[in-house]
Amino acid sequence: MIRSELVEKIAEENPHLYHRDVERIVATIFNEIIDAMANGNRVELRGFGAFSVKKRDARVGRNPRTGDSVSVEEKHVPFFKTGKLLRDRLNEG
Repeated sequence: MIRSELVEKIAEENPHLYHRDVERIVATIFNEIIDAMANGNRVELRGFGAFSVKKRDARVGRNPRTGDSVSVEEKHVPFFKTGKLLRDRLNEG
């Protein structure tokens, strides 16, 4: 599912809301999650999962094409851990 499909689904299930308002709501939710993670905070959506930021230390890597050593800088990467409800739903028989 992509963002526009999510907006469409919410708009269909809530005919009393204008489409532009649903787009604004979805954008606000995503922006709040992004802002919280950019500030180093954890975002937990009960039953769905938790978003956090993990730090990867600087290291020496290899260029797969040439085999040369390459220094890789320290970086921060997003991490998602599924919630119990989502995990159970995915593993239903």
